[in-house]
Amino acid sequence: MISSASGDGEPRQEDPPVVPAGGRRKQRVSMADVARLAGVSSQTVSRVSNGHPSVVGSTRDQVLAAMRELGYRPNSAARALRYGEFRTIGVILFDLSSTGNSRTLEAIAAHAAAEGYAITLIPVAARTQDHVMGAFTRLGELAVDAVIVIMEAHLLDTVSFTLPPGVHVVMVDSDAGDRYSVVDTDQADGARQAVEHLLSLGHRTVWHVAGPAESFAAERRAAAWRKALEAAGREAPPVRHGDWSTDSGYRAGLELAEEPACTAVFAANDQMALGLLRAFGEKGRRVPADVSVVGFDDVPGTADWFVPPLTTVHQDFAEVGRRCVQGVLDQIRGGRHSAPGTTLVPTRLIVRQSTAPPPADRA
Repeated sequence: MISSASGDGEPRQEDPPVVPAGGRRKQRVSMADVARLAGVSSQTVSRVSNGHPSVVGSTRDQVLAAMRELGYRPNSAARALRYGEFRTIGVILFDLSSTGNSRTLEAIAAHAAAEGYAITLIPVAARTQDHVMGAFTRLGELAVDAVIVIMEAHLLDTVSFTLPPGVHVVMVDSDAGDRYSVVDTDQADGARQAVEHLLSLGHRTVWHVAGPAESFAAERRAAAWRKALEAAGREAPPVRHGDWSTDSGYRAGLELAEEPACTAVFAANDQMALGLLRAFGEKGRRVPADVSVVGFDDVPGTADWFVPPLTTVHQDFAEVGRRCVQGVLDQIRGGRHSAPGTTLVPTRLIVRQSTAPPPADRA
């Protein structure tokens, strides 16, 4: 029996361990057990457990079959003590409902798994200092080797936090390149391509439905839209702000449909562009005969199914996720923190049927 001290200082008896019906306590399956069944060394079993690439395919299959038969599960705590790593990456982010965040997270998880790492998701419930601090506090309690932060950098400026010792960091979609290693889509070049495409069709100017004012991505796209118009000697119309949702794009579209001079619109994401298409249709403004629309994202299986199919800026979310994972792994394997700086993933314009020259009387 095992005893421990109770509140009054007297020893108390704990419940006895559960013993299977056969009368023998079930023993934990060891690496040596797997090695004996598979007919290999314990070192080979260890390499298979850790995803080491040096194991021959047939041997790996043999070891995995033995693991399944015995019900063996690698001891991650023991592995961490031995190798000094947990093979786990933490991901801190706000909104899983947004296209960019969900697609980036999906890519991070896929590339981490391919490298033999697990993902621990640490969501931030609200954009407040308390919730951001809570996420980093939670991070300090978890066994992670690195963290990828999908969060607006200006929120970090208002929060006092300390990363756990030895934890490596890469940030996504941020202007914190002077302090951290950052991976980002080339927001500015994508917006430039959208504006220049519409101007090349003969539109006098391009109207803009921007994302929320507090968003770094929205800010970069809006600034590049304005800069591209100024470079072409065109006047920038008043900006309409949305919140990335289809509904906000629809509301902006109802307003823009009342602007006779509006023949071209660049929406900061595809969801708002979809709202624009609905609003213009309801108001009798034909796309693209009367007004052209360009979005930003090009989510596979979505933008090309709009009516009409949407011209949009393609973001390579898979490449963003891959570079994030590679960035933290380079830090882990090199035993160092990466120097501050921003890595930009290129964008490209996908031209479909939602853009065309303006009506002859407005060209």
